[in-house]
Amino acid sequence: MSLAPAAPDLSDLRDYAFEWALVDVETSGLVPRRDRVLSVAVVTLGPDGAQTGEFSTLLNPGCDPGPVHVHGLTAERLHGAPAFDQVAERLGALLEGRVLVAHNAQFDYDFLAHEFARARLRLPVARRLCTLALNRRVDPPTDDLRLGTLAAHYGVPQLKAHDALDDTRVLAGVLRASLRQAARLDLPLPLVACPPRQDPQFAPKPPKTPCAFRNPGRLAPGGPLVQGMKVAVTGETRTARSDLVLRGVAAGLNMMGSVSRHTSALVTNDSAADSAKARRARAEGVPVIDESAFLRLLGDVRPGTSHEGTPLPGPARTVPAPEAGSAPEAAPVQESAPSPALPAVPTPRAPEPGGAAAAPSPGTKRAAKPRGPLSGRRVLVLGGTHPEAVAARTRVVELGGAAAINLSAGVTDVVVLDGGHADRRLARITALLLPVHDAAWLVAPVVTEASGADGGRAAAHVLPRGGVVDLPLPKGRGPADRWTVTASWAQQTACEIDVVAFVLDEDEQVSFDEDFVFYGAPENPGGTVRLLGDGPTEQTVSLDLSTLPPSARKVVVAAAIDGSPAFGDVGALHIVSGPGTSAAALAQATLDAATTERTMLLAEIYRRGESWRLRAVGQGYDHGLDALARSYGVDVTD
Repeated sequence: MSLAPAAPDLSDLRDYAFEWALVDVETSGLVPRRDRVLSVAVVTLGPDGAQTGEFSTLLNPGCDPGPVHVHGLTAERLHGAPAFDQVAERLGALLEGRVLVAHNAQFDYDFLAHEFARARLRLPVARRLCTLALNRRVDPPTDDLRLGTLAAHYGVPQLKAHDALDDTRVLAGVLRASLRQAARLDLPLPLVACPPRQDPQFAPKPPKTPCAFRNPGRLAPGGPLVQGMKVAVTGETRTARSDLVLRGVAAGLNMMGSVSRHTSALVTNDSAADSAKARRARAEGVPVIDESAFLRLLGDVRPGTSHEGTPLPGPARTVPAPEAGSAPEAAPVQESAPSPALPAVPTPRAPEPGGAAAAPSPGTKRAAKPRGPLSGRRVLVLGGTHPEAVAARTRVVELGGAAAINLSAGVTDVVVLDGGHADRRLARITALLLPVHDAAWLVAPVVTEASGADGGRAAAHVLPRGGVVDLPLPKGRGPADRWTVTASWAQQTACEIDVVAFVLDEDEQVSFDEDFVFYGAPENPGGTVRLLGDGPTEQTVSLDLSTLPPSARKVVVAAAIDGSPAFGDVGALHIVSGPGTSAAALAQATLDAATTERTMLLAEIYRRGESWRLRAVGQGYDHGLDALARSYGVDVTD
C-alpha cells in the first residue's frame, strides 16, 4: 500500500502531460562506470499526476558498499538482496514508454545504463527530464536547488533523506509542483533525448595515470630522453604498440595519442609516413626517431622535474592572493583581458562589451561586491538588434543587476526594445504583472518591488567579461571537491550547441586526448571532469578539483555551434558556477558580444598558488571546434 500523499490533479496541464517514471538510486560511489547501484526505487505517474505504480529493492553489488555514513546501506543489510540482473527486466518494464525523471537525472540515468549494460540488456529509456534542470529554468526563490530544499519550498513532506523510495516519493511531489510553475511561466520542458546505451563508453575502462613530470621540451639531436617528454608513436612497429607505450610510461614519459607543437618526439619507422601524426610533426618541426633509437634511449631516461616542484604560472596580469582569514565568498576582481590568442588558429575575435571595467594594477585591493540601482535585480531584455540587446544587457550589469536570457520566476524587470512587443513571452510577462520598461529606463532606472523578486535570496556575483572570482576554501580542506560551470542559452535557439572542456597543463595543452571532454566522450578517464546534459539548451561541466592531477593547471570550458549559424544568431550565453550541481551559485555572467564566431571560450578555472580561481572569458573564434581542439593539442578525426 502506497504511503505517498494524495496527488494534485494535473489533467489541465495538457502540454506537460506525459507518462512518467520517477527514479532514485543509492550507489557505492559517484563514478557510474566504476561504482554500483545499492538500491533503486521507481514510482510511475500518469499524465494527470496520479501515481500508477511503485517498486523498490535493495541490491547486492558484490563489492564494498562505499560511504555507509551517507546511505546507511551496510554489507550486512545488502547480504541476501538480489543482484541487479535479477531485477533488470522488472525495472525495464516500469521504464518502457515513460519519461525517466530524477533529480540530477544524468547521474541516475548513467548508473542505470551501466547496470543494464553489465546485465547485457537494453535500457528502455528514450527521454529523460531532470527536475534540477527544470527548477533552474523556473528559478524559485530558494537558497539552493537540493531536493530537500525544493521539497520544503513546495510543501512536500520528506521522511527519510537518502532512502531511495522516500526520495522518489518526494521527487513526485516536487515534479508536480515544478510542472505547475513551468506552466505558469509558459516554459518548455528540458527533455533530453537518450540514445541507446550499448556503446563502448559504458564498458568499464581503467583511468590513465597522468604523467608526474613537467614537459622539458623537445628531444635534442643526439640527446637523451627526459622524464615528462611528450612522445607519440605512429605507423607499424616491430614491438607491440601497447608495449612501447607501457615501457615509455614506466620510464616517466608522457605517451601521447596525438602530436602538437609541444610534442617532444615522434616515434616512427617510416620518416615519410603520411599519417596525421607524421604530417603534423613535419609541420611543427617535431623531432622524429625510429623504434630502435627509441628503445635505446629508453635505457637511459634522465630525471625530470615533478609538477609539484615547479612554480605555478599566473595569468597575464595577476591580482594579489586573498589575505589570510578572508571570507569564503570572495568578491570578484577584474583582471587582464581573457586568455591570450591560441596558437596555430586564426586570430580570435574578442569584442569588448561597452563599459567594461579596466583591469587593476598589481597590488590593487579587491573591489567590493558590485552595487547599484539594479543590485539584486534580474532583467530580461526583449527585441532590438543584436548590438542594441548587447548594449542593454551590458548596461544592466553596469548598474549592478543580472542580465537574464530566459523568462523565469527570478526575473524582476523586463526591458522592451524595438520589435520586442512581438515576442511571444510578453503576454505571459504582462499576466505575471512584471514591470515592463523601455530603453530609456536604463539611463536612470527607478525600481519597484516585483512579483518575481527573490525575496532576499543571496545573489551570485555578476561577473563582467574577464571578471575573476576566487573559489572558496573551506577550513582545513582546500577547495570544494566538486565545482560546476553551467551554460544555458535562449530556449528558442534552433541550432545545436556543444559545451566542451579541456584539462590543460603548463603549456596550455592537454596531457592526453582523453582530457578533451565533449558529447562523444563525456568523462575523462580519471572521472575528474564530466559533461552533464541537462537539457536541449543547457549543459554543465562538473570538476573534482581535489583529484585533478598536479599537471592540471587550468580547465577551459568552451561552446561550439554545430553547423553554419554563429553566436550572433544565437544571442547571449549565460553561465553560472557553484560548488556542485544543486548548491547556490557563487558567480554568474552573461556573454553576448559575439557576432560571427562559431566557438567561444566561456570560462576558465585555474590554479593560483594553492587555491583556484574562476574567470568569465567570452572570447570567440570564427573557426570550428576541430581547430580549437587542435590548438590545445587534441588530434581530431572525423
